Amino acid sequence: MEAHATQLTGIAVVTAVAVAAGLGLQTLRQPPIVGYIIAGVVLGPSGLGLVRQSEQVGLLAELGVVLLLFLIGMELSLKAFVRVLWPASLTAAGQILASIAITFAFGWWLGWPTEQSLLLGFIVAMSSTAVAMKMLDEIGELRGDLGQITVGVLIAQDIAVVPILILADSLGSGSAELGFAVVVKILVAIGLMAGFILVLSRRGKIKLPFDQTLRGRVDLLTLATLAVCFAAASASGVAGLSPAYGAFLAGLMIANSHLRSEAIHVAEPIQSILMVVFFLSIGLLIDIGYVWRHLGLVILFVIGVVAIKSVLNVWLLRRVGQPWEIAFPGGLMMAQIGEFSFVVAAVGFGNRVLDPDGYRLAIAVIAMTLLITPFWMSSVRRFHEATRGGMSEIRATLGQVYAGEIARLERGAALARRGGAALGRGWQSGTARVRRPRPPAADPPAGEGNAVIPEIVVEPEGRKPGD
Repeated sequence: MEAHATQLTGIAVVTAVAVAAGLGLQTLRQPPIVGYIIAGVVLGPSGLGLVRQSEQVGLLAELGVVLLLFLIGMELSLKAFVRVLWPASLTAAGQILASIAITFAFGWWLGWPTEQSLLLGFIVAMSSTAVAMKMLDEIGELRGDLGQITVGVLIAQDIAVVPILILADSLGSGSAELGFAVVVKILVAIGLMAGFILVLSRRGKIKLPFDQTLRGRVDLLTLATLAVCFAAASASGVAGLSPAYGAFLAGLMIANSHLRSEAIHVAEPIQSILMVVFFLSIGLLIDIGYVWRHLGLVILFVIGVVAIKSVLNVWLLRRVGQPWEIAFPGGLMMAQIGEFSFVVAAVGFGNRVLDPDGYRLAIAVIAMTLLITPFWMSSVRRFHEATRGGMSEIRATLGQVYAGEIARLERGAALARRGGAALGRGWQSGTARVRRPRPPAADPPAGEGNAVIPEIVVEPEGRKPGD
């Protein structure tokens, strides 16, 4: 009985801290998931040590990811996605290829194996669907043009997760014979996905078995929805195509049925709880000692990833024909690394593609890009406010958005220039005083000669005056 009471106390403490952290971030108009990660760090081995990573926590976190893809599939409007399919797919492909190229360059510099560079490229390319959708909802653009292209790119990334997980699972096996089988798996997964989307987008609502019986019955509908999700995930996992793949296809099927709105309503609370567990588990994985010992490297990677991804995303969106008022905020929203990157990193670590230090670095960088999301949300809000009435020129708009920062930088630069000038004048004045000879003394008394006080002379080291 005492053991059960202790476990319940632990659950109560974890829940209270997670709620407090989530409420705190929500009050600041930031994504609560950042608070859940912070709660995991505080409660985990690197913090108070009240919670430790375990198989049960890992299993619940994996279920949360499966249900997340299931819900993404249910909430996806195929007709809206098909409208932005081409630019969204090109942008997602460009993100993945550019990220791989950048991580290969870093890998060459740091001596990483080829498999590790490739896996880290996949990890960096992914963006957070949950965070970006929160940003879009915050500025009221989730259903607008900005929301359509941004969500389209994120959905294309989520779809790409499936072949990425298949490939990541095959890396580190050390067997060249698996190459053909892996390619076949990836092609089959992409083909099934494309066919499924094509068929569903061209027909009306699907009539599922027992849909009339399930309508209005929350208990039965909840169980039936979870049964469909986990059955599809299990079948996909057995086939070697990743459980998340099957869950996404099941979500697409329900999205095109008459039960869509009711199924989303009953599945969201369960998925939310499991996603809290997922982000808490990420906080538990962060090794604060490693981050502190390699703080410079971690900060370098975080700043580099966010800056490069922001610029790359904006450039790609412009290349596919999006105007600046969509490309700029859309690029910032996708600057962080996403939740599925944790899954890819875990697969790579399990297959020994990532060594322990590489895994800890990946987890730290992913989590910190999510933790600095509030700064990016502030920029997105300000840019959205500045372009609400239209935008004539990107430079003028950016000058308006960052007017405060630019003014502070200019004041700082002016102070630095004045300080430098003052130091320069002081140095020149001091040098002149040292080197200026003193004027001749008055005529000395008779018999002492006409002596002149010499300049200051620095004697060579080790020599005494008068030697």
